[in-house]
Amino acid sequence: MYRHISDFLTDWGHESASTIKLLKNLSDESLTKKVHPKVRTLGFLAWHLIHTLHEMPLRTGLTVDIPSHPDYAGETVKQLLETYEKGANMLAEAIKKNWTDADLNKEDDMYGQMWNRGTTLKIIITHQAHHRAEMLVLMRMLDLPVVGIYGPTKEEWEQYGMPALN
Repeated sequence: MYRHISDFLTDWGHESASTIKLLKNLSDESLTKKVHPKVRTLGFLAWHLIHTLHEMPLRTGLTVDIPSHPDYAGETVKQLLETYEKGANMLAEAIKKNWTDADLNKEDDMYGQMWNRGTTLKIIITHQAHHRAEMLVLMRMLDLPVVGIYGPTKEEWEQYGMPALN
């Protein structure tokens, strides 16, 4: 749970930059490829991250004015990147403009439960990290370049001239 807006904004800067880094390695062709009937596509997961930037803050009274349709509708990687980046920046600005640290203790109805806003911000970040991890696995399965988020990937270790563990 966040107690200070500045702490969230610091984390959000890293997290949203990491998501942008990941989205840049997608290809338009990869967005609709199914690796298994029970697994979501990269397009669905990318759009889900974007949709959440609109939907979850709206439940707290914040407006992030980006397209709000709930499912991937054939957007290109360029469109996904532009929309995500706009939404991520708008979320940070809306919080800076409309909330104080004291507002992080206010509660909102979130999916039938009452969450304080500090918890909601933490869940926005962990939700994004969860789906990025799914995307990274799919990217590896589709032979797309993967990026390190919380540490280097095997390929990045090799680029640094260090032995990569298998």
